[in-house]
Amino acid sequence: MSATNPLTQDFPATDPDSRLAARLRACREEGRPALIGYLPVGYPTVEDSIRAGIEMGRNGADVIELGVPYSDPVMDGPVIQQATAIALENGFRVDDVFRAVREITEATDAVVVVMTYWNPVLRTGVDDFARRLAEAGGAGIITPDLVPDEAGDWFAASAAHGLDRIFLAAPSSTPERLAMISRASAGFVYAVSVMGVTGARSSVSDLAERLVADLREAGAPAVCVGLGVSRREHVEEIGAYADGVIVGTALVRALGEGGPDAVGHLTRELAGRAV
Repeated sequence: MSATNPLTQDFPATDPDSRLAARLRACREEGRPALIGYLPVGYPTVEDSIRAGIEMGRNGADVIELGVPYSDPVMDGPVIQQATAIALENGFRVDDVFRAVREITEATDAVVVVMTYWNPVLRTGVDDFARRLAEAGGAGIITPDLVPDEAGDWFAASAAHGLDRIFLAAPSSTPERLAMISRASAGFVYAVSVMGVTGARSSVSDLAERLVADLREAGAPAVCVGLGVSRREHVEEIGAYADGVIVGTALVRALGEGGPDAVGHLTRELAGRAV
């Protein structure tokens, strides 16, 4: 018996009316990109991270990514690495993620997803993690180090518990792999396009715009992009071609320097609301 070719295999059906898909669609109908904000749970404390998430949701974030601190965050930049290290030093536990999802979901109308390396999910148990996330009100998981080829358990758990699957795509991905990622994803595809240093924004932006176009051509449900966004004009620039704009480091830095109130203030600026 020959093995299934992951580039052409079918994946479980997705829900075009999931909360995440519906929120992105509503933003498009309003003529704007979704504002997606990231914060790690437990930084600098669990209580502060929850307060900061609530501030984001109440000040213009459409989607909130709650990061799961991990001991080997090889895909994160120095600001987020330091924040997650502090969270771990202060006693972060995976259980705190479900508490944060529940409290932020209950306090705001933002759609909450979790961004996590796959090892913490495996340690918890894929189905158990998915079930607890769904019960807490979470909408899906962003999996930066999991590829569709190796996600059989996640496909089953996401289908069983009604969660969206958000895979990553890069400019270096082949057309065949972009098509596979687009078929496998639900909610949106996370377009990764920052591989350079500060100051290379124009060339990085060109890469991101091309990647978004390629993913749409490949059938992606929606495409959201992060490009070191820190100001409202960045949101407008990227939002001209992407379904959503992802902000991480700037919000984490704001939390570290000014606490949850500073996160709310920056979120209002990024959303284009009067401050």
